[in-house]
Amino acid sequence: MFRLPPRPEYFSADHEAFRAGVRRFVASEITPHVAAWDEAGGFPRELYRKAAAVGLLAIGYPEALGGTPADLFYGIAAAEEIARAGCGGVQAGLGSHGIALPPIVAHGSAALQRRVVPPVLAGEKIAALCITEPGGGSDVAALKTSAVRDGDHYVVDGEKTFITSGMRADFLTVAVRTDPANKGAGGISLLVIDGDTPGLARSELKKMGWWCSDTAHLRFDRCRVPVANLVGAEGEGFKAIMHNFNGERLTMAAMACSYGQACTEEALAWARQRKTFGEPLAQRQVIRHKLVDMAARVEAARALVYDLAYREQHGLGARTDLVARTCLAKVLATQAMQFCADQAVQIMGGMGFMRGTKSERLYREAKVMMIGGGSEEIMKDLAARQFGV
Repeated sequence: MFRLPPRPEYFSADHEAFRAGVRRFVASEITPHVAAWDEAGGFPRELYRKAAAVGLLAIGYPEALGGTPADLFYGIAAAEEIARAGCGGVQAGLGSHGIALPPIVAHGSAALQRRVVPPVLAGEKIAALCITEPGGGSDVAALKTSAVRDGDHYVVDGEKTFITSGMRADFLTVAVRTDPANKGAGGISLLVIDGDTPGLARSELKKMGWWCSDTAHLRFDRCRVPVANLVGAEGEGFKAIMHNFNGERLTMAAMACSYGQACTEEALAWARQRKTFGEPLAQRQVIRHKLVDMAARVEAARALVYDLAYREQHGLGARTDLVARTCLAKVLATQAMQFCADQAVQIMGGMGFMRGTKSERLYREAKVMMIGGGSEEIMKDLAARQFGV
Protein backbone atom coordinates (compact mmCIF):
# COMPACT_ATOMS: atom_id res chain seq x y z
CA MET A 1 0.00 0.00 0.00
CA PHE A 2 1.33 3.41 -1.00
CA ARG A 3 4.64 1.79 -1.94
CA LEU A 4 6.40 2.23 -5.27
CA PRO A 5 8.47 -0.69 -6.61
CA PRO A 6 12.08 -0.33 -5.40
CA ARG A 7 14.64 0.86 -7.91
CA PRO A 8 16.35 -2.00 -9.81
CA GLU A 9 19.83 -0.85 -8.77
CA TYR A 10 18.79 -1.65 -5.20
CA PHE A 11 16.94 -4.93 -5.58
CA SER A 12 17.52 -7.29 -8.52
CA ALA A 13 15.28 -10.18 -9.57
CA ASP A 14 17.40 -12.44 -7.35
CA HIS A 15 16.85 -10.15 -4.38
CA GLU A 16 13.10 -10.22 -4.96
CA ALA A 17 13.04 -14.01 -5.31
CA PHE A 18 14.86 -14.24 -2.00
CA ARG A 19 12.41 -11.75 -0.48
CA ALA A 20 9.47 -13.85 -1.60
CA GLY A 21 10.94 -16.91 0.10
CA VAL A 22 11.47 -15.03 3.34
CA ARG A 23 7.93 -13.69 3.17
CA ARG A 24 6.55 -17.22 2.87
CA PHE A 25 8.63 -18.36 5.82
CA VAL A 26 7.51 -15.45 7.98
CA ALA A 27 3.85 -15.97 7.02
CA SER A 28 3.93 -19.64 8.01
CA GLU A 29 6.44 -19.84 10.86
CA ILE A 30 6.34 -16.47 12.62
CA THR A 31 3.26 -14.29 12.05
CA PRO A 32 0.66 -16.81 13.29
CA HIS A 33 2.49 -17.23 16.59
CA VAL A 34 3.81 -13.79 17.57
CA ALA A 35 0.89 -12.82 19.82
CA ALA A 36 1.16 -16.07 21.80
CA TRP A 37 4.96 -15.86 21.97
CA ASP A 38 4.77 -12.29 23.19
CA GLU A 39 2.34 -13.22 25.95
CA ALA A 40 4.48 -16.22 26.89
CA GLY A 41 7.59 -14.04 27.09
CA GLY A 42 9.65 -16.11 24.67
CA PHE A 43 9.75 -18.02 21.41
CA PRO A 44 10.88 -21.62 20.82
CA ARG A 45 14.59 -22.21 20.39
CA GLU A 46 13.66 -24.39 17.43
CA LEU A 47 12.90 -21.21 15.47
CA TYR A 48 16.65 -20.62 15.13
CA ARG A 49 17.05 -23.96 13.37
CA LYS A 50 14.08 -23.31 11.12
CA ALA A 51 15.40 -19.87 10.17
CA ALA A 52 18.83 -21.35 9.51
CA ALA A 53 17.32 -24.03 7.28
CA VAL A 54 15.96 -21.39 4.89
CA GLY A 55 19.20 -19.41 4.95
CA LEU A 56 18.08 -16.49 7.10
CA LEU A 57 20.87 -16.63 9.67
CA ALA A 58 23.74 -17.06 7.21
CA ILE A 59 23.22 -13.97 5.05
CA GLY A 60 26.41 -12.03 4.47
CA TYR A 61 28.80 -14.41 6.26
CA PRO A 62 31.75 -16.26 4.66
CA GLU A 63 30.94 -19.54 2.97
CA ALA A 64 33.87 -21.22 4.73
CA LEU A 65 32.10 -20.58 8.06
CA GLY A 66 28.72 -21.81 6.91
CA GLY A 67 27.51 -18.47 5.62
CA THR A 68 26.10 -17.21 2.36
CA PRO A 69 28.05 -14.24 0.96
CA ALA A 70 25.54 -11.55 0.00
CA ASP A 71 25.31 -7.79 -0.43
CA LEU A 72 23.60 -5.40 1.97
CA PHE A 73 20.28 -5.50 0.16
CA TYR A 74 19.76 -9.20 0.87
CA GLY A 75 20.07 -8.39 4.57
CA ILE A 76 17.72 -5.43 4.21
CA ALA A 77 15.15 -7.55 2.38
CA ALA A 78 15.29 -10.16 5.14
CA ALA A 79 14.96 -7.53 7.88
CA GLU A 80 11.99 -5.93 6.13
CA GLU A 81 10.14 -9.19 5.66
CA ILE A 82 10.62 -10.41 9.23
CA ALA A 83 9.41 -6.99 10.41
CA ARG A 84 6.12 -7.56 8.56
CA ALA A 85 5.16 -9.89 11.40
CA GLY A 86 5.02 -6.81 13.61
CA CYS A 87 6.96 -8.24 16.54
CA GLY A 88 10.32 -6.71 17.37
CA GLY A 89 10.95 -9.21 20.14
CA VAL A 90 11.15 -12.11 17.73
CA GLN A 91 13.30 -10.12 15.33
CA ALA A 92 15.70 -8.92 18.04
CA GLY A 93 16.16 -12.37 19.55
CA LEU A 94 16.42 -14.24 16.27
CA GLY A 95 18.91 -11.70 14.93
CA SER A 96 21.12 -11.15 17.98
CA HIS A 97 23.96 -12.96 16.20
CA GLY A 98 23.90 -10.12 13.66
CA ILE A 99 25.66 -7.86 16.17
CA ALA A 100 27.59 -10.56 18.08
CA LEU A 101 29.33 -12.33 15.18
CA PRO A 102 30.64 -9.55 12.86
CA PRO A 103 33.54 -8.55 15.16
CA ILE A 104 34.56 -12.22 15.41
CA VAL A 105 34.43 -12.67 11.64
CA ALA A 106 36.34 -9.44 11.04
CA HIS A 107 38.98 -9.72 13.75
CA GLY A 108 38.88 -13.11 15.49
CA SER A 109 41.43 -15.86 14.98
CA ALA A 110 40.66 -18.62 12.49
CA ALA A 111 40.28 -21.11 15.35
CA LEU A 112 37.84 -18.86 17.23
CA GLN A 113 35.82 -18.28 14.08
CA ARG A 114 35.57 -22.02 13.36
CA ARG A 115 34.45 -22.78 16.90
CA VAL A 116 31.82 -20.04 17.25
CA VAL A 117 30.41 -18.98 13.89
CA PRO A 118 29.25 -22.22 12.14
CA PRO A 119 27.03 -23.55 14.98
CA VAL A 120 25.38 -20.13 15.38
CA LEU A 121 24.65 -19.81 11.65
CA ALA A 122 23.24 -23.35 11.73
CA GLY A 123 20.79 -22.36 14.47
CA GLU A 124 22.39 -24.77 16.94
CA LYS A 125 23.86 -22.09 19.21
CA ILE A 126 22.88 -18.51 20.14
CA ALA A 127 25.22 -15.52 20.23
CA ALA A 128 24.78 -12.19 22.03
CA LEU A 129 26.68 -8.89 22.16
CA CYS A 130 27.46 -7.42 25.58
CA ILE A 131 28.45 -3.74 25.60
CA THR A 132 26.09 -1.74 27.83
CA GLU A 133 26.78 -1.53 31.55
CA PRO A 134 24.59 -0.37 34.45
CA GLY A 135 26.54 2.88 34.72
CA GLY A 136 26.67 3.73 31.02
CA GLY A 137 25.22 2.93 27.64
CA SER A 138 26.43 4.88 24.64
CA ASP A 139 29.59 6.03 26.46
CA VAL A 140 31.42 2.85 25.49
CA ALA A 141 34.87 4.33 26.17
CA ALA A 142 34.01 4.58 29.87
CA LEU A 143 33.09 0.93 30.43
CA LYS A 144 34.38 -0.69 33.62
CA THR A 145 34.16 -4.47 33.16
CA SER A 146 37.76 -5.61 33.60
CA ALA A 147 39.78 -8.44 32.09
CA VAL A 148 43.10 -8.97 33.84
CA ARG A 149 45.68 -11.26 32.22
CA ASP A 150 46.63 -14.27 34.34
CA GLY A 151 48.83 -16.65 32.37
CA ASP A 152 46.89 -18.05 29.44
CA HIS A 153 43.56 -16.70 30.76
CA TYR A 154 41.86 -13.38 31.45
CA VAL A 155 40.02 -12.96 34.74
CA VAL A 156 36.83 -11.02 34.02
CA ASP A 157 34.88 -9.03 36.60
CA GLY A 158 31.99 -6.66 36.04
CA GLU A 159 28.41 -6.32 34.85
CA LYS A 160 26.50 -5.89 31.60
CA THR A 161 22.84 -5.00 31.23
CA PHE A 162 20.04 -4.81 28.65
CA ILE A 163 21.64 -7.73 26.78
CA THR A 164 19.44 -9.17 24.04
CA SER A 165 19.47 -13.00 24.12
CA GLY A 166 21.53 -12.69 27.28
CA MET A 167 19.59 -15.35 29.16
CA ARG A 168 20.17 -18.20 26.74
CA ALA A 169 23.17 -17.19 24.64
CA ASP A 170 25.87 -19.85 24.27
CA PHE A 171 28.47 -17.30 23.17
CA LEU A 172 28.85 -13.77 24.53
CA THR A 173 30.91 -11.18 22.67
CA VAL A 174 31.88 -8.96 25.59
CA ALA A 175 33.52 -5.53 25.70
CA VAL A 176 36.11 -5.44 28.50
CA ARG A 177 38.91 -3.20 29.75
CA THR A 178 42.19 -5.05 29.38
CA ASP A 179 44.38 -2.04 30.21
CA PRO A 180 43.37 -0.66 33.62
CA ALA A 181 45.81 2.24 33.22
CA ASN A 182 44.00 3.42 30.09
CA LYS A 183 40.60 4.76 31.13
CA GLY A 184 39.57 5.63 27.57
CA ALA A 185 38.89 3.89 24.27
CA GLY A 186 42.43 2.55 23.95
CA GLY A 187 42.04 0.25 26.94
CA ILE A 188 39.07 -1.67 25.52
CA SER A 189 39.13 -5.15 24.00
CA LEU A 190 36.61 -7.79 22.96
CA LEU A 191 36.41 -11.30 24.41
CA VAL A 192 34.19 -14.24 23.57
CA ILE A 193 32.91 -15.70 26.83
CA ASP A 194 31.20 -19.08 26.74
CA GLY A 195 27.76 -19.21 28.32
CA ASP A 196 28.73 -22.01 30.72
CA THR A 197 31.76 -20.19 32.14
CA PRO A 198 31.92 -20.52 35.96
CA GLY A 199 31.26 -17.21 37.67
CA LEU A 200 28.76 -15.99 35.06
CA ALA A 201 25.34 -15.16 36.53
CA ARG A 202 22.28 -14.04 34.56
CA SER A 203 19.11 -12.25 35.65
CA GLU A 204 16.11 -11.75 33.37
CA LEU A 205 14.83 -8.21 32.83
CA LYS A 206 11.18 -7.27 32.26
CA LYS A 207 10.47 -4.70 29.58
CA MET A 208 7.87 -2.35 28.11
CA GLY A 209 8.11 -4.13 24.77
CA TRP A 210 9.99 -6.92 23.00
CA TRP A 211 8.39 -9.28 25.50
CA CYS A 212 9.37 -12.47 23.67
CA SER A 213 13.02 -11.44 23.40
CA ASP A 214 14.93 -12.46 26.49
CA THR A 215 16.90 -9.57 27.92
CA ALA A 216 19.42 -10.07 30.68
CA HIS A 217 21.58 -8.45 33.31
CA LEU A 218 24.90 -10.31 33.43
CA ARG A 219 27.43 -10.51 36.24
CA PHE A 220 30.98 -11.73 35.77
CA ASP A 221 32.63 -12.83 39.02
CA ARG A 222 36.24 -13.85 38.38
CA CYS A 223 35.33 -15.60 35.16
CA ARG A 224 38.40 -17.25 33.66
CA VAL A 225 38.41 -16.82 29.89
CA PRO A 226 41.13 -18.29 27.62
CA VAL A 227 43.39 -15.74 25.96
CA ALA A 228 42.54 -17.57 22.71
CA ASN A 229 39.06 -16.02 23.01
CA LEU A 230 40.42 -12.51 22.48
CA VAL A 231 38.88 -10.94 19.37
CA GLY A 232 41.68 -9.18 17.52
CA ALA A 233 44.46 -7.42 19.40
CA GLU A 234 44.30 -6.01 22.90
CA GLY A 235 43.17 -2.39 22.94
CA GLU A 236 41.55 -2.58 19.48
CA GLY A 237 38.04 -3.37 20.68
CA PHE A 238 36.65 0.16 20.55
CA LYS A 239 37.19 0.50 16.81
CA ALA A 240 35.50 -2.84 16.16
CA ILE A 241 32.55 -1.85 18.35
CA MET A 242 32.06 1.46 16.55
CA HIS A 243 32.16 -0.22 13.13
CA ASN A 244 29.69 -2.80 14.37
CA PHE A 245 27.31 -0.07 15.52
CA ASN A 246 27.05 1.30 11.98
CA GLY A 247 25.75 -2.00 10.62
CA GLU A 248 23.35 -2.40 13.53
CA ARG A 249 21.93 1.09 13.05
CA LEU A 250 21.36 0.60 9.32
CA THR A 251 19.51 -2.64 9.98
CA MET A 252 17.43 -1.03 12.71
CA ALA A 253 16.49 1.80 10.34
CA ALA A 254 15.30 -0.71 7.72
CA MET A 255 13.32 -2.57 10.37
CA ALA A 256 11.72 0.63 11.65
CA CYS A 257 10.50 1.55 8.18
CA SER A 258 8.80 -1.82 7.83
CA TYR A 259 7.28 -1.59 11.30
CA GLY A 260 5.83 1.78 10.29
CA GLN A 261 4.49 0.20 7.12
CA ALA A 262 2.93 -2.65 9.13
CA CYS A 263 1.09 -0.13 11.31
CA THR A 264 -0.09 1.79 8.25
CA GLU A 265 -1.40 -1.34 6.56
CA GLU A 266 -3.20 -2.54 9.69
CA ALA A 267 -4.80 0.88 10.19
CA LEU A 268 -5.88 1.00 6.54
CA ALA A 269 -7.44 -2.46 6.69
CA TRP A 270 -9.32 -1.47 9.84
CA ALA A 271 -10.48 1.85 8.37
CA ARG A 272 -11.83 0.13 5.28
CA GLN A 273 -14.03 -2.31 7.19
CA ARG A 274 -15.00 -0.19 10.21
CA LYS A 275 -18.14 1.87 9.62
CA THR A 276 -19.07 5.08 11.39
CA PHE A 277 -22.41 6.75 10.81
CA GLY A 278 -23.07 4.46 7.87
CA GLU A 279 -19.79 4.92 5.99
CA PRO A 280 -16.38 3.22 6.13
CA LEU A 281 -13.93 5.06 8.35
CA ALA A 282 -11.57 5.29 5.38
CA GLN A 283 -13.99 7.68 3.67
CA ARG A 284 -13.42 10.29 6.37
CA GLN A 285 -11.01 12.94 5.13
CA VAL A 286 -9.25 13.24 8.47
CA ILE A 287 -8.51 9.51 8.44
CA ARG A 288 -7.35 9.50 4.83
CA HIS A 289 -4.94 12.33 5.61
CA LYS A 290 -3.55 10.46 8.61
CA LEU A 291 -2.86 7.43 6.41
CA VAL A 292 -1.13 9.54 3.77
CA ASP A 293 1.01 11.22 6.42
CA MET A 294 2.01 7.80 7.73
CA ALA A 295 2.94 6.51 4.29
CA ALA A 296 4.87 9.67 3.45
CA ARG A 297 7.07 9.41 6.54
CA VAL A 298 7.81 5.75 5.94
CA GLU A 299 8.70 6.27 2.29
CA ALA A 300 10.92 9.28 3.01
CA ALA A 301 12.86 7.38 5.66
CA ARG A 302 13.10 4.27 3.48
CA ALA A 303 14.50 6.30 0.58
CA LEU A 304 17.31 7.49 2.85
CA VAL A 305 17.99 3.94 4.06
CA TYR A 306 18.21 2.53 0.53
CA ASP A 307 20.41 5.36 -0.69
CA LEU A 308 22.70 4.95 2.30
CA ALA A 309 22.98 1.17 1.78
CA TYR A 310 23.83 1.71 -1.90
CA ARG A 311 26.52 4.25 -1.02
CA GLU A 312 27.95 1.98 1.66
CA GLN A 313 28.02 -1.01 -0.65
CA HIS A 314 29.71 0.85 -3.49
CA GLY A 315 32.09 2.91 -1.37
CA LEU A 316 30.51 6.22 -2.33
CA GLY A 317 31.28 9.09 0.02
CA ALA A 318 33.68 9.68 2.85
CA ARG A 319 33.45 7.45 5.92
CA THR A 320 32.47 10.39 8.13
CA ASP A 321 29.61 11.22 5.75
CA LEU A 322 28.35 7.63 5.75
CA VAL A 323 28.48 7.46 9.55
CA ALA A 324 26.52 10.72 9.80
CA ARG A 325 23.92 9.53 7.29
CA THR A 326 23.54 6.27 9.19
CA CYS A 327 22.72 8.27 12.31
CA LEU A 328 20.20 10.36 10.36
CA ALA A 329 18.59 7.27 8.86
CA LYS A 330 18.09 5.66 12.26
CA VAL A 331 16.59 8.84 13.71
CA LEU A 332 14.19 9.47 10.82
CA ALA A 333 13.15 5.83 10.49
CA THR A 334 12.43 5.32 14.18
CA GLN A 335 10.55 8.63 14.32
CA ALA A 336 8.46 7.43 11.37
CA MET A 337 7.78 4.18 13.18
CA GLN A 338 6.71 6.01 16.34
CA PHE A 339 4.44 8.34 14.37
CA CYS A 340 2.81 5.48 12.46
CA ALA A 341 2.27 3.38 15.57
CA ASP A 342 0.68 6.33 17.36
CA GLN A 343 -1.57 7.22 14.42
CA ALA A 344 -2.56 3.59 13.83
CA VAL A 345 -3.67 3.15 17.44
CA GLN A 346 -5.63 6.41 17.15
CA ILE A 347 -7.34 5.33 13.92
CA MET A 348 -8.21 1.91 15.31
CA GLY A 349 -9.62 3.44 18.51
CA GLY A 350 -10.44 0.92 21.20
CA MET A 351 -9.21 -1.97 19.05
CA GLY A 352 -5.84 -0.27 18.73
CA PHE A 353 -5.54 -0.36 22.50
CA MET A 354 -6.13 -4.12 22.61
CA ARG A 355 -3.30 -6.59 22.97
CA GLY A 356 -2.84 -8.80 19.94
CA THR A 357 -2.88 -6.08 17.28
CA LYS A 358 0.39 -5.23 15.55
CA SER A 359 -0.07 -1.54 16.18
CA GLU A 360 -0.51 -1.93 19.94
CA ARG A 361 2.60 -4.07 20.13
CA LEU A 362 4.66 -1.76 17.94
CA TYR A 363 3.46 1.28 19.87
CA ARG A 364 5.16 -0.23 22.94
CA GLU A 365 8.22 -1.25 20.96
CA ALA A 366 8.87 2.09 19.25
CA LYS A 367 10.81 3.44 22.21
CA VAL A 368 13.41 0.68 22.28
CA MET A 369 14.05 1.28 18.58
CA MET A 370 14.73 4.94 19.36
CA ILE A 371 17.10 4.03 22.21
CA GLY A 372 18.80 0.75 21.28
CA GLY A 373 21.93 0.87 19.14
CA GLY A 374 22.44 4.50 20.13
CA SER A 375 19.77 6.87 21.41
CA GLU A 376 18.25 9.58 19.23
CA GLU A 377 20.18 12.22 21.14
CA ILE A 378 23.50 10.41 20.69
CA MET A 379 22.76 9.89 16.98
CA LYS A 380 22.15 13.59 16.41
CA ASP A 381 25.26 14.60 18.30
CA LEU A 382 27.40 12.05 16.47
CA ALA A 383 26.05 13.21 13.11
CA ALA A 384 26.80 16.81 14.00
CA ARG A 385 30.40 15.95 14.84
CA GLN A 386 30.85 14.03 11.60
CA PHE A 387 29.55 17.03 9.67
CA GLY A 388 32.04 19.23 11.49
CA VAL A 389 29.49 21.16 13.53
